[in-house]
Amino acid sequence: MLETRWYFVRHAPVDNQEGRIYGASNPSANVSDFRSFEILAQRLPVSAISVTSHLRRTHQTLQALENSGLKIKKQIVDKRLGEQDFGDWVGKTHDEAQKLFGDSYDQFWLAPGSGKPPNGESFLEVLERVQTCVRELTLKFRGKDIICVAHGGSIRAALALALGLNGDQAMVFSIDNLSTTVIDYIHPENGFHGGWRVRGTNLPSV
Repeated sequence: MLETRWYFVRHAPVDNQEGRIYGASNPSANVSDFRSFEILAQRLPVSAISVTSHLRRTHQTLQALENSGLKIKKQIVDKRLGEQDFGDWVGKTHDEAQKLFGDSYDQFWLAPGSGKPPNGESFLEVLERVQTCVRELTLKFRGKDIICVAHGGSIRAALALALGLNGDQAMVFSIDNLSTTVIDYIHPENGFHGGWRVRGTNLPSV
C-alpha cells in the first residue's frame, strides 16, 4: 500500500511569561533548548518534504532542527497552516480579555470549537483551511514523508481530519511545544477506498 506520512511538530515555545494571547500574531520562538532539538532531529525522517506556516516561530524551529543535523528538502511555506486568529484578544492576557469582553469571552470558552473571537476566526475556519491544505499536499507528495512544523490549532485540525472529529472534539488534544504527532494517509487501491491512520499524538521531544 502507498502511504504518505505526516510528522507534525509544534513550534518551539514563545517567551511569554505574562501569558498573553498571541495566536496568529508573529512572536519569535525560543530555540535555546539545543538538546531537545538534537533528539528530535534524530527521530524525524531524513530528506523529507518540509512544510511550515508563514509565521516566524515555525521557520525558526525548522532552522534549529536543521542546525541540529536534520536533512530536509526545500521548505514549503503555506499560510493555511497558521495558528487561529484571536482577533481583538491578541496581545492581552486572559484576565484582561475577560474584563474587556465579559460575557462574550466567557461564552467562547463554553464552545471553543465553534466560537469566534471578535474580529478573529473560529476554529471551524481553521479546520477548513488546514484540512484543505493537508489533503492537497497529501496528493501532491504521494508516498513521501512530510515534516510539518506548525501550531497547536493546526495540528488539532489535522487530527480532526484523520479521526473524523468536529471542532469541539478536536480541542481535547494536548499539543505541547516540540511534540510530534504522526499521521499517515493510506492511498486507495483495488478494494480499498483509502483512509487515515494515527500513529502517535503529542509525542515528547525528550
